[in-house]
Amino acid sequence: MPMNQSATVSFPAEYLALITPYIPEHSSLQDFTRISSTPLRKSIRVNTLKISVEEFKQLAEQLNWQLTPIPWCASGFWLERPTEQEKLALGSTAAHFAGLFYIQEASSMMPPEALSCGANLSGKLLLDMASAPGSKSTQLAAIMNNSGVLIANELSSSRIKVLNANIQRCGLTNTAMTHFNADVFGEWLPEIFDFVQLDAPCSGEGAIRKDPLAFKNWSLSSTNQIASLQKNLIKSAFLALKPGGEMIYSTCTLNPLENQQVCLWLQQQFPDAVEFINLKNLFNGAEKAVTEHGFLHVWPQIFDSEGFFVAKIRKTAAVPFEFKGKEQTNFPFTPATKKQFNLVEQYLDNQFGWQLPASHKLYVRDNEYWLFPQAFIPLIGKMRFQRIGVKLAELFKFGFKITHEAVMSFSDDFTKNLIEITDEQVSELYAGKDLKSSLNRNSGEMVAMYHSAPVALLKGLKGKLKNNLPRELIR
Repeated sequence: MPMNQSATVSFPAEYLALITPYIPEHSSLQDFTRISSTPLRKSIRVNTLKISVEEFKQLAEQLNWQLTPIPWCASGFWLERPTEQEKLALGSTAAHFAGLFYIQEASSMMPPEALSCGANLSGKLLLDMASAPGSKSTQLAAIMNNSGVLIANELSSSRIKVLNANIQRCGLTNTAMTHFNADVFGEWLPEIFDFVQLDAPCSGEGAIRKDPLAFKNWSLSSTNQIASLQKNLIKSAFLALKPGGEMIYSTCTLNPLENQQVCLWLQQQFPDAVEFINLKNLFNGAEKAVTEHGFLHVWPQIFDSEGFFVAKIRKTAAVPFEFKGKEQTNFPFTPATKKQFNLVEQYLDNQFGWQLPASHKLYVRDNEYWLFPQAFIPLIGKMRFQRIGVKLAELFKFGFKITHEAVMSFSDDFTKNLIEITDEQVSELYAGKDLKSSLNRNSGEMVAMYHSAPVALLKGLKGKLKNNLPRELIR
């Protein structure tokens, strides 16, 4: 069944009895069950690391896309496209390939907005404990403007590949990825992070509008098991947080066992250190979803969205913890020598008119050259990281070759060998084709740009532009 096709939803009686007392007075159980059988609106978030909101609005107008602002996210919009355009999946459009926007459900934009509300995330150390597929991590990085360090953790091996792909497409440069069960951070990196985001694994009831089978295996016993897991995770998140730091606990579920009761359990564990921050002023209308403790319990009928739960918690004091560090003694990277630095920078200057950014430090592993965020350097050796920063280039016998991810991340600052291409040409590249060209000479590496955002690395040859997209991106 297509994702947005309406379907009749059957709710277990035990579930309805569990949630009914928590439905706000201005709504009803009938409102909830009625909207649960209606299609979910398509929504996107503009990636402000690549394009401004105003510039994206102009592009949308050219594409005949209708944008409706999402109240809680200045870069978020509900999207409608002309019927004839719906034949092409939104994820296969040129603007998506260029990383100009992220397809993201509107409610899931709330947690990063809540974390940054009243706080400056720039230059800080953040932990996203359950990152894949990357919607909230990429949103946080945009809010941080690629400064500081964002540790993006994901337990699932298959999902971490998707996370990495989205990090590259969206041009994140301040990220280090880890691959652990998130309950380890409280013991391995206690009281280190300025901010923590925990979008906890949950029973997923809030996604009923796009998944009519969300209740197929629902039971009270499985919900209690999930809540037990969530308590381990929220405790780990709280222990990893610095005193004075703030964290978000969120789920895409609606029952109190996985939401309010998990947060209240944390407060019981640390009564002198847990403060709930009221989210009633997060956006105009938030009071319709706020609970007595200041949490957002977002029922789908309130804002015509997915169901969601968001709590913001401040750590007001240090708490006892048991440190069980997991240091990495065989770190495979070394800082680049002056000679290595000069050689790669000479290549980048000659080919792209670009100098290495002061915000990053150059590290080398064998013939690979990597750019690590400067703020990450103190974390080296504290634990094993799956991937750090951006792979910049590789050194071959014939010289250096820049990577696709470096092009996607840094070419906004390139000053030469850039070529603007059309929607149709972007589609050709992602279909694995080379582009025709009027070049009558070899010009080496070039960057294909779409509305001033990088799309692909090309090699300028006589009469054509050779497609150098990574094989895994070819459709």
